[in-house]
Amino acid sequence: MKITQVRLGRLSVPLRVPFKTALRRVDQVNDIVVELHTDTGAVGYGEAPPTGPITGDTAGGIVGAIRELIAPVILNQEVDEFETLTAKVQKAGVHNTSAKAAVDMALWDLYGQLHNIPVHKLLGGARRTLVTDITISVNPPEEMAKDALDAIARGYDCLKVKVGDDPALDTARLAAVRKAVGNDVCIRIDANQAWTPRQAVRILNEMQDKGLALELVEQPVAAADLEGLAYVTRNSWVPVMADESVFSPADAMKIFQTRAADYVNIKLMKCGGITNALRIASAAQVYGVECMIGCMLEAKIAVNAAVELACARSIITRVDLDGPVLCSVDPIQGGARFDEKHITVSDDPGLGIHGIDPGYFFEKK
Repeated sequence: MKITQVRLGRLSVPLRVPFKTALRRVDQVNDIVVELHTDTGAVGYGEAPPTGPITGDTAGGIVGAIRELIAPVILNQEVDEFETLTAKVQKAGVHNTSAKAAVDMALWDLYGQLHNIPVHKLLGGARRTLVTDITISVNPPEEMAKDALDAIARGYDCLKVKVGDDPALDTARLAAVRKAVGNDVCIRIDANQAWTPRQAVRILNEMQDKGLALELVEQPVAAADLEGLAYVTRNSWVPVMADESVFSPADAMKIFQTRAADYVNIKLMKCGGITNALRIASAAQVYGVECMIGCMLEAKIAVNAAVELACARSIITRVDLDGPVLCSVDPIQGGARFDEKHITVSDDPGLGIHGIDPGYFFEKK
């Protein structure tokens, strides 16, 4: 099986409701889709969202990186030279992690198809089902409480609540959500780098003093402030998860070695795809640090790839893969089945993606 063509397109899907964090507001998914075509007729699919505030990637940057840096090193190459191919992708220029992630997952898709095995089985996975949380966007307290109740009515029992755009309101927001949903619902919060270290400790301890019973806080301080992250981890009554601080396996190792966080969030778009995500998960296993698998508000192709990984690694104990259920429709044919909080991985070869509804997909050669 030889790669003969790299095609790119844009996937555009409206969200059910606006997605709002301390960093951005999003009204619809606008992702770049990669199709790797082969001489056998097999097609490998990948996807990447332009998430400038987090990864620095724009749509034009993703397209340019794939066309100018990545495509030239994989065209006319045999898919069975898999380790060489994935290494070439990671070495194709610096940064551009989202572009690399899209091509990397498409290569895993082709490799699974070549050997007629699902990617999660290729990785040795035993799990077939996952349970995800759902995100509650940052809004006024009463609106967040209503959104939380709506999520509970849809069957969710774990909420990822966004905070941080107005720290003075954050405790009131969480108090309103906890009062609305009761004490049996898991609540984890995500500050998206919004607080200073001292501010984070004060707010988090105040929340626990009020009996809000938070499971964890994700990325309370700036991504580059590992000393500040460690300060919060040492002094907060709420366990700390590193997210934007971890882009690469090397970043993860720093967190593990210094114990700067209690947990790590693995996202394919930050680390460059399944290949590097596996390295982070393997290092986490060695250090005994549990991981979450997360996404960047992606549609189902990319989230599906994350599902395949999560089903294969027991160190991934928490799942934040709600991108597809936040979309108003699912235009992706095949792949994992998302039934609200329940995710069931596909047993079709590769990633199990069969195509895209043309009403939401705009293809470019």
